[in-house]
Amino acid sequence: TQWANQRCDELDEGRIDKILHELRKHAARCKKADSEIGYFTNNRNRMRYPEFRAMGLCVSTGIVEGACKSVIGKRLKQGGMHWTVDGANAIIALRCALESNRFENFWERRACRNQ
Repeated sequence: TQWANQRCDELDEGRIDKILHELRKHAARCKKADSEIGYFTNNRNRMRYPEFRAMGLCVSTGIVEGACKSVIGKRLKQGGMHWTVDGANAIIALRCALESNRFENFWERRACRNQ
């Protein structure tokens, strides 16, 4: 637990190289540590949490998960509904535009594409 908590602190501080160093110590005997090296290496650009926070952006997943449940899930998972991928994507785009107060912009962009 202490080891994992230290890695979480390093992640919050943007110290991906330190996390990779610590994972490599365990990679030979731990398959999960070995696979996480690839994950952190491939996604380090998305893990710039100090930079994102400095820009005033939220980096917690709870807000995104809650939005997915309320904005998307509530609409797509009503009883008796069946969706094609294209249909679901269209409804998701509309719901997101509506909930983010960009509904008019959504239609303006669509009109420009169809001209």
